[in-house]
Amino acid sequence: MMAVRRLILRSFWIMGGAFASLLVYLAAIQLTGNFHEVRAGELFRSAQPSGAMIETFAAEYGGRSVINLRGAAPGAPWYEEERAASRDLGLVHIDFAMSAERYFPPERAEQLIEVMKNAPKPLLIHCRSGSDRTGLASMLYLMALTDVGEDRAERELSIRYGHIGVPILSAAWPMDESWEAFELAIGITDS
Repeated sequence: MMAVRRLILRSFWIMGGAFASLLVYLAAIQLTGNFHEVRAGELFRSAQPSGAMIETFAAEYGGRSVINLRGAAPGAPWYEEERAASRDLGLVHIDFAMSAERYFPPERAEQLIEVMKNAPKPLLIHCRSGSDRTGLASMLYLMALTDVGEDRAERELSIRYGHIGVPILSAAWPMDESWEAFELAIGITDS
């Protein structure tokens, strides 16, 4: 009986350590801006960028445009900073409103793909945390505008970038459902 108790306690300690490690990881990617290159020299993703991050994107990566997946928010400090930095650097700034908590139908996905296709490259796409809306947009870009496969595209909507794709537990589960609907719309039926 004592051995079983020790085993249970050890299991809780291990699970607690794993959970704590996950929380530290998620905090770290947010503190660093969750900035990543999706497609070399072409597409980048991030959490809400500061003006300094946009300057770095333009200077170090040759950035030419920014797509804000949060939608226009005139008067909000984050929005005004982003717009000012984009304007001052001569970057094209595009607002495309999405919600991580609502289904994003294939028709809207096609509109976003068209916007991303026509935006000057390199392109930075972002939402608030850089994990859910940005993950879906990255997958759409890769599947529709590049030659990468489904498996590679699907890595963009994952825990690596902070996305928790668990029904009921995650408010962002609609991004996963939206991806599945888009796959069906383009004829991918075996995923």
